Amino acid sequence: MAKKRVIYNVKYFSSIREMLDMAVAENGDNIAYIYRDKDGKDVSVSYKEFNEVTENLGAALTSLGLGKAHVANVSENSYKWICVYLTMLKSAGVYVPIDKELPMQDKTHLINDSESEAVFFSAKCEDWVRENIDAMPNVKYFIGLDMEEDESERIISFKKLLEKGKTLDKAEYDSLKSDPNELKMLVYTSGTTGMSKGVMLSEHNLCSSVYYGLQVSQVWERGLSVLPYNHTYEAVCDILVSLHYRTTLCICASLKDVAKDLKHYKPVYIYVVPAFAEVLYSRIMSTVKKEGKEDKIKLGISITRALRKIGIDKRKKIFAQIHETFGGNLRKIVCGGAPIRPEIGQFFDDIGIALIGGYGITECSPLVSVNDESFLSYDTVGFRLPCLEWRIDSPNEEGIGEICVKGDVVMLGYYKKPDVTAEVLKDGWFYTGDYGYITKDDQLVITGRKKNIIVLNNGKNIYPEEIEKRIGNIDYITEVVVRSLKNSRGEEYSLMAEVYIESDETFAEDKVLADIQEKLADLPDYKNVTKVVIRPEPFDKTTTRKIKR
Repeated sequence: MAKKRVIYNVKYFSSIREMLDMAVAENGDNIAYIYRDKDGKDVSVSYKEFNEVTENLGAALTSLGLGKAHVANVSENSYKWICVYLTMLKSAGVYVPIDKELPMQDKTHLINDSESEAVFFSAKCEDWVRENIDAMPNVKYFIGLDMEEDESERIISFKKLLEKGKTLDKAEYDSLKSDPNELKMLVYTSGTTGMSKGVMLSEHNLCSSVYYGLQVSQVWERGLSVLPYNHTYEAVCDILVSLHYRTTLCICASLKDVAKDLKHYKPVYIYVVPAFAEVLYSRIMSTVKKEGKEDKIKLGISITRALRKIGIDKRKKIFAQIHETFGGNLRKIVCGGAPIRPEIGQFFDDIGIALIGGYGITECSPLVSVNDESFLSYDTVGFRLPCLEWRIDSPNEEGIGEICVKGDVVMLGYYKKPDVTAEVLKDGWFYTGDYGYITKDDQLVITGRKKNIIVLNNGKNIYPEEIEKRIGNIDYITEVVVRSLKNSRGEEYSLMAEVYIESDETFAEDKVLADIQEKLADLPDYKNVTKVVIRPEPFDKTTTRKIKR
């Protein structure tokens, strides 16, 4: 029998301003954000207080002639980042989040390409601003989030700007409205300067992602925010979703503080990427092994599985020690960016924490599909949003082909790139560049990226991600990338695995190869690995911890 999807009731809203106004009217005194100040003390901000900041900042920006402008932000995660974000989404302007980790010249290029008239920046970017200010002639104001005083007519203080806004009439800012189907947020995809594409998202796109996303996956009263805010996964699926659900979002300023903040803030849910979920899993298993508790954990899992079959759930009690490392309240880890290894999902479920996998892409604002804790399918990335259609283009004999989606979350196109837009948007269908298939239950399975497919000289197509997932199950292998081996004619004839092993032990390549081949033994011969290279250091990664292939 096909699974029946659960659709949750969600209050409708048509604009970001309306969403925040509803939150203030209905839950204005509730805590919206908690963050640490420079002295390490917790600061709590209510929904009403947060909205006042956006009103003051919006009035100040409007007085500078920026009410309808493109405004960029180049800074790390912070409460101020969120204030700028919501202020701009409520305006008639366009918000442009820029990755602060980009090289200096790339940041400058994207500011110019986005036609931004103002740029918010943090203390870490002050040198970049001063050294490149003349190279960004379109920018009227650079606004220092951490500056106490104005530095010049063009380099001004966020603090002073906010103080000015408190004295201004808010009527002009509040009257600003933009077409919900026109550009509201411009998000640049990762890549080199020449390769980056500006994804144009409308307010309708963003509102739809929140509204329909909450219909298929819930959040609760307290979350911990850790992923980079310039990515739509965190900016939309966590920040905006939490606002509409009236959650208290605790801000983790740095990934190195996550373990500490989990214990301190005791969240009920957290959004992560698969690489981070694997780190959590590895740390738990490493501790279990060091303490000699492997048999105890296995017995506990057997007991809780048996009890759950008769409607009794004792997972939180039996695995209390593990739960305490997450603060004691964690119920749900939402994982996006890449498929989850099934055994990791199963482990977290066994100990009483739902590890929810989904699928998204910036061009879809970014959510396409998601699992829900009401039923978990670790081999799929869940059901599509109710506002979406999907299909598989040119499926092969296994039903695998390019994933295409159509609906309210699909982007307007790429900024100033009509030719590139036309390559991926055809008759309303967005060609994602990801390959996969749809199950009989209408759930999606991802097999790999179109650009990563290996085509062997025997005509066989191989999705390296499928093989990497299996190799990743070998407990001592930390990271892996599968590539092709080429003959003298440049033809791809076989596969090799490049692995990184984080261990004090020494591993011989023939031993690693033997273990990999054993793990792949049930696959067709053409999918087997014939060579292994052990690299001395981890692979380079993006800011969302994806390996750069």
